[in-house]
Amino acid sequence: MPIISRKGSRMPESPIRKLVPYAEKAMREGKHIYQLNIGQPDIKTPEIALDAVRNHNLEVVAYSHSAGNESLRDKLALYYQKNHIKVQREDILVTTGGSEALAFTLNSITDPGDEIIVPEPFYANYYSFSTQSTVTVVPVISTIESGFALPPIADFEKLISYKTKAILICNPGNPTGYLYSKEEVQQLADIALKYDLFLISDEVYREYVYDDNTEHYSVLQEERLKDHAIMVDSVSKRYSMCGARIGCMVSRNEDVIKTAMKFAQARLSPPSFAQIAAEAALDVPDSFYKDIVAEFKSRRDVLIAGLKEISGIKVASPRGAFYCIVELPVADADHFAKWLLAEFDVAGETVMVAPATGFYSSLNEGRNQVRIAYVLNERDLKKAIDILKAGIEAYPETIDGEKSLSMVN
Repeated sequence: MPIISRKGSRMPESPIRKLVPYAEKAMREGKHIYQLNIGQPDIKTPEIALDAVRNHNLEVVAYSHSAGNESLRDKLALYYQKNHIKVQREDILVTTGGSEALAFTLNSITDPGDEIIVPEPFYANYYSFSTQSTVTVVPVISTIESGFALPPIADFEKLISYKTKAILICNPGNPTGYLYSKEEVQQLADIALKYDLFLISDEVYREYVYDDNTEHYSVLQEERLKDHAIMVDSVSKRYSMCGARIGCMVSRNEDVIKTAMKFAQARLSPPSFAQIAAEAALDVPDSFYKDIVAEFKSRRDVLIAGLKEISGIKVASPRGAFYCIVELPVADADHFAKWLLAEFDVAGETVMVAPATGFYSSLNEGRNQVRIAYVLNERDLKKAIDILKAGIEAYPETIDGEKSLSMVN
């Protein structure tokens, strides 16, 4: 029988989606599941974006420009300029989601065997995209005790070798919710310049910043990084348009954009109707962002306060995005997450979380952690916290991990 590729064998499962079969079985059994596992905002997509698609005047759904519609790139440039990021249309390449933007970036700047340094835990698909690109992720570990702050720069320098091509961050962070300060971004800029590395920043959660006297600071605000900075972005979270699959990569490095354009041409063009929706969404008033941020800040406060009342739990309060990493009093969070779906409920209800091992590349890191996405309304969040607490109290911690996993399977 033909053999699949080593690359395919190494591709990791999604920690966010791998428990779906357990959830589907639980729902067939009549259970209601509070889904804390996936970052799908429940905020309504702006009506202006939906109307733009409903009222379109296209007679032929044709290919767009491989870099995306000029009118969309012009609007994106204006949006970034309003956010103190000085870029033009030519610096922007529209992609099929932020995922494709990251894939184009890695394929444009790395060769097989090259390395990128990533603060860990990190968005699980960073590992997937690096595997596709035959690039090695080199983790620099941040800790829950520090709130997942930027590790010391000395820790980065220890990992830099002739194979290192870039440092990749997510700001604010998925899965940690950590917001890098201006000073931390500038520290990374220093090291990128010192060692002539690219600094890639995933900034899809830019608007989701909660605490007073804090604001998002982009790598593209560092003018000295003209040739070194690459930003990955998306409309998915900002406008609650995850299914539109419109993102972009942005860089003032002409060679990077020209190279990425060749990959963009190979996939022909981003989707037409989704570009129409994204362009319209850029016209929403600032009040749209303010209302969303206020809602998610309140949800964060409800979640963190509730989690801190559960004995044995450790959690770092997120400063942005809508995720947090929670350390549980269990030995194996993967098994616990399956157990919640397969064997546990409170009056026919249970919760679904994302085991954190998939957000680490270091062996055995995150085994007692989960990621929680606070994308439910406050009433449902409180209910989910109560169920999680009951589950922790009922979980048979003395059961041997391998034996209990076979029981679930």
